[in-house]
Amino acid sequence: MLTDEQVAARTDRAREAAAAAGRDLGLTVTEPHVLYSVFSVIVHLAPSPVVARVPTVLPPWSTPEIQAADQKRELAVAGWLADQGHPVVAPSPLVPREPVRRDGFSMTFWQYVEQVEGAQTSPERAAGLAAGLHRALRDYPGELPFLGSFDPFFDKSFEFLADRPDLVSPADVDRAVREWQAVRPLVASETAFTTAFPHVGVQAIHGDSPLYNLIATPRGELCSDFELVTRGPVEWDLSFAGPEGEKAYDEVAPKPLNERVLRLMEGIRMLQVVACHAQVPDMPSLGEGMKPAIEAWRAMPPLTDLL
Repeated sequence: MLTDEQVAARTDRAREAAAAAGRDLGLTVTEPHVLYSVFSVIVHLAPSPVVARVPTVLPPWSTPEIQAADQKRELAVAGWLADQGHPVVAPSPLVPREPVRRDGFSMTFWQYVEQVEGAQTSPERAAGLAAGLHRALRDYPGELPFLGSFDPFFDKSFEFLADRPDLVSPADVDRAVREWQAVRPLVASETAFTTAFPHVGVQAIHGDSPLYNLIATPRGELCSDFELVTRGPVEWDLSFAGPEGEKAYDEVAPKPLNERVLRLMEGIRMLQVVACHAQVPDMPSLGEGMKPAIEAWRAMPPLTDLL
């Protein structure tokens, strides 16, 4: 378990690696500063209008090859959306659209955008923006894995947590494993999913939560953080949008959300919360932050009740 001092030192190393990589790419970087740091350290390479995203909290089994492949997909999708004129945080035009490895970190480079501090986007507007993003992504021509954040993330996380009762109780791990094994056949592949849900469409989706990955700028909101971009049902992106968000999405989307699939995706999201505890040793504060979600999950009926 990293100490606060070790986390701070890692953030400093990530900032310096980003600055050095930026200079190697020909950018003027004299005042690099961290905008925020959670799973990634986000560094403004001032005075250049470029932001480096440096992932620092990764699954224990991640490899440089896996990370680079994920980052290439992210850059490809965000770059394509930007080229189509969709409101997204775009890859920086000042450097190549490819990940850069420096001092043990793999990073990507993005346009710096001015943010409106304290701005809040209503659930209804966020859902409408998500619907617009999905409309745009339906035409994405590149190849993407189907629900790529599921495999091997769940299996390997639960395997890791089975030996770490200090992170998640054995009873919680056992329940999560049982529920995942029960629903996994439905989402094991695109073919399996479309066979189980023939009337639910599959397309390129954000993969995380586009309702919350929005950056408010003076010219409007921009979609951001396509690190988990994948193919799947739009219901995955709308997990826990709430009644207002779901209604707003349905009012502007070409077809309404499938209630059963939406609840299934929300149940899998809760399993994702359990699985994310495998990353707590690299970010101890994450464990405390997930406690309310874990308590809510314990009170929920078993996911198998949806099957």
